[in-house]
Amino acid sequence: MDHTETDSGERQKSIEALREMIRDIHIAMLTTRSEDGGLRSRPMITAQHEFEGQLWFFTHADDPKVSEIVKQSAVNLAYANPEQDRYISITGQAELVHDRQKIELLWTDELEQWFPQGFTDPSLALICVNVSEAEYWGANRNQLRGIFQELFFETEQDLKHDRLKWTGTAS
Repeated sequence: MDHTETDSGERQKSIEALREMIRDIHIAMLTTRSEDGGLRSRPMITAQHEFEGQLWFFTHADDPKVSEIVKQSAVNLAYANPEQDRYISITGQAELVHDRQKIELLWTDELEQWFPQGFTDPSLALICVNVSEAEYWGANRNQLRGIFQELFFETEQDLKHDRLKWTGTAS
């Protein structure tokens, strides 16, 4: 279902479902385009789970992914929770942000294992991904099924798929 063609109530339901799914999945695979044109993915902790069109990630300003983003800002974020059959693909434009107040606001102690100098580290920066589109898949499992049936007879009707254009307004 493409929510650029649906009413705002349906669009809002999709946005809320997407928020809920992202809240439950803390790690995203961030994919950028490398210098040689190839795709590069790496795991990133999402710094903000309640998003309003932007997702935030911490990085060192001199990390190679930063130069990739500067040259080609289009990125993909992939979230997966196989235990709950939830999968999300987000496309958007990334930018490097050096806002010290935002860094302090989004900082959690969990990040110290990657950034031991803490939020005062002068090389610390944020990657902001402005979401343009999101797709998500989630299984509708209203009844218990045997492992054999689940492995070999899952049909397309068992899997919910939705596509949401984040930018622009719903008709």
